[in-house]
Amino acid sequence: MTNQLLRFTTAGSVDDGKSTLIGRLLYDSKSIFEDQLEAVEASSAKKGFDYVDLSLLTDGLKSEREQGITIDVAYRYFATPKRKFIIADTPGHIQYTRNMVTGASTANLALILIDARKGLVEQTFRHSFIASLLKIPHIIVCVNKMDLVDYDEAVYEKIVEEYKGFSSRLEVSDIQFVPISALAGDNVVNRSENMTWYEGATLLHMLESVHIESDHNHIDSRFPVQYVVRPHSKEYHDFRGYAGRVAGGIFRPGDDVVVMPSGFSSKIKTIEFGNEKLEEAFAPMSVTITLEDEIDISRGDIIAKPNNHPKADQDIDLMICWMNQRPVNLNTKFYLRHTTREVKAVLKEIQYKLDINSLEKLDNAEQLQMNDIARIKLRTAQPLLFDSYRKNRITGSVILVDEGTNETVAAGMIV
Repeated sequence: MTNQLLRFTTAGSVDDGKSTLIGRLLYDSKSIFEDQLEAVEASSAKKGFDYVDLSLLTDGLKSEREQGITIDVAYRYFATPKRKFIIADTPGHIQYTRNMVTGASTANLALILIDARKGLVEQTFRHSFIASLLKIPHIIVCVNKMDLVDYDEAVYEKIVEEYKGFSSRLEVSDIQFVPISALAGDNVVNRSENMTWYEGATLLHMLESVHIESDHNHIDSRFPVQYVVRPHSKEYHDFRGYAGRVAGGIFRPGDDVVVMPSGFSSKIKTIEFGNEKLEEAFAPMSVTITLEDEIDISRGDIIAKPNNHPKADQDIDLMICWMNQRPVNLNTKFYLRHTTREVKAVLKEIQYKLDINSLEKLDNAEQLQMNDIARIKLRTAQPLLFDSYRKNRITGSVILVDEGTNETVAAGMIV
């Protein structure tokens, strides 16, 4: 399938060259406009640099950061003939853990930058852990600034060994490594002549060729209903369709299905996209499904397969990242949003908080502060239809919303 969309997130500590790397990717893959380039060239010359400072392509926002405006996540889009890309660029500091969680939540891949001179630092562990917590299936570890260690193979190999040792504790199946210099352009888009000892692919080649077809769950069929389509027109007088986005599995006309939570069963009559009738639908397609039988279905219901449907329960076990400045205590009430449903929920238990630097579990937590990651139990007012986050990132994730202010206060992954 050509021109798939790959979403990736970049993470690293403050000066390890993230902005330069993204600038280099955009520049060498010819994804920037002439006027942007001219502005950056002029600005580099004004600063007295004898090279084009590519970090300026992404650091237009830096001045705002310096004025104390926090940029949550900056999204950038670029494309090559092989693939389209969306980059979520997130700040690296510990106080921005929640921003990282936001940027990483929809990513297929995480780029983790390591400064070749410094090796693995606290940020490396934290970002890798968050990538693993959010079940990002692919990680590319970029060992950057190789030009500053004289392109020494031994330095690179040592970092790779250390990272492999640490990452064996994480749940990430696909980790690749590449030695680069974002500033000089080594191994980013073009192969490096300074590192002939490295025989692997360039970073862009890895991004273009990483296999993402199997990142979606195509086994467990899930279709959360977003909207019931009843066009009251003469032409479509009896039409009743259910619009939404496939969250997992494959649906085809003629399939037996069950509607949760009612448990009624039917068969799929048609799958439609606009005026087109489709032979099948799978994640992440947005379609309208019609059924053979008239069943009472409303927003928030899930269409699934008879012998394989989501779990229904009122007691939910979650890993959450608390995102609000105000701390939270036990028995606080929220709105819980999950796929297309909203139910009331109450915080019943904080099992432990995680120290994301040491991965230690801290027991006896009475409240959660901003950026805390913790395992909690919630009780919902009506049963929720869910899968574990490991099984399905869509039906396994929730957000918690403050009842009074309507702010999103936490993001959660169902255990």
